[in-house]
Amino acid sequence: MQIILLDKVVNLGNLGEIVRVKDGYARNFLIPTGRARRATAVAKQEFEARRVELEKAAGVKLAEAQAVGEKLGGSTCKLTQKAGVDGRLFGSVTNADIAEELTKSGYKVVKAQIRMPNGPIKVVGESTVSVALHTDVVVDITVSVYGETA
Repeated sequence: MQIILLDKVVNLGNLGEIVRVKDGYARNFLIPTGRARRATAVAKQEFEARRVELEKAAGVKLAEAQAVGEKLGGSTCKLTQKAGVDGRLFGSVTNADIAEELTKSGYKVVKAQIRMPNGPIKVVGESTVSVALHTDVVVDITVSVYGETA
């Protein structure tokens, strides 16, 4: 299926590009989330009429993400979990836990934006995770996990 991208999509293309993707990806993800539209003749004309508006909105989103990224970059998120005497956690620290803690700190972050390269954190100590605020803005934060004995 050919679609017009209404937003920058990682590993696919930039705003305004016409790309070919699998039907399911377009129907189930890109079109419902508002990131793309079917590439019909009418849709192409409507897109060209709205191009300036969409580019301006994309620029505003990027600027907001960069502002939040400057504040968030290099910060530390502190979490406390139950742990054994050897420093291993009874559960694990997931991206949902980190997103919840960052939201409490005043940052508007959802769990899908937290990238954990080594999977959930299962030991006490410090780890580095990435927060993807925008497709072009990815900042690293430190997560400090403290253990509390049961």
